[in-house]
Amino acid sequence: MIRIAAVGDVHVDKDVLGRYRPALEQLPDVADVLLIAGDLTRHGTVDEAKCMAQEFGGLAVPVVVVLGNHDHQSDQELQVMDVLRDAGMTVLEGEGTVLTLNGHRLGVAGAKGFGGGFAGACASSFGEREMKNFVGTTEAIADKLGAALRGLECDALVALTHYAPVPETLTGEPLEIYPFLGSYLLGQAIDSAPTALALHGHAHHGSERGRTPGGVPVRNVAHPVIKQAYNVYQLLSEEAGAGLVNA
Repeated sequence: MIRIAAVGDVHVDKDVLGRYRPALEQLPDVADVLLIAGDLTRHGTVDEAKCMAQEFGGLAVPVVVVLGNHDHQSDQELQVMDVLRDAGMTVLEGEGTVLTLNGHRLGVAGAKGFGGGFAGACASSFGEREMKNFVGTTEAIADKLGAALRGLECDALVALTHYAPVPETLTGEPLEIYPFLGSYLLGQAIDSAPTALALHGHAHHGSERGRTPGGVPVRNVAHPVIKQAYNVYQLLSEEAGAGLVNA
């Protein structure tokens, strides 16, 4: 069994220091790894990244993260990534990693993702160059995510994004902003591999549970949605076989 703790949208700055740490210190008792689905900081500054490193660094379990849109706000995302990696975190952007946990190999492929919308109400790469660039950004990110997922050799495979891959986990958000919260292209990338679980954040007023067209369980782990320091999900348990059990 692999126990995955997950949260997103923690938005750490100096005012948040200490808020998550008591629960994080208990992680080894309940989880084998912590995955964080973006918006690690409030404005994407190096100082905030150092606060994030202080709050979520040095844990007794591996920590794997992707960036979110807030982490790009100050155009310091490369420096932010360096700070987090120096603190021992694995930062993914169109890449994958394999962790050996409890004798099982957990593969995690991660990317921030981007917007564009979902079937029946999505942007297309047509018209102005600005629109082509917008859609092209999502296409490039989704392609990298799919390639990373398909390239991992593991016993259980997880996709980690900030933007949503399905509309179901956006329920509660205004329909008008769905195109800025995720893209069906991310769902297609997830369905292109034998993914067991997809985790995302970004939709603070969304819902926790969804499923890709291919049947992959999707969980919105944004902190305002799960309302706790992290949720725990189980893979490769005797109860679920290769599937997912919410702990």
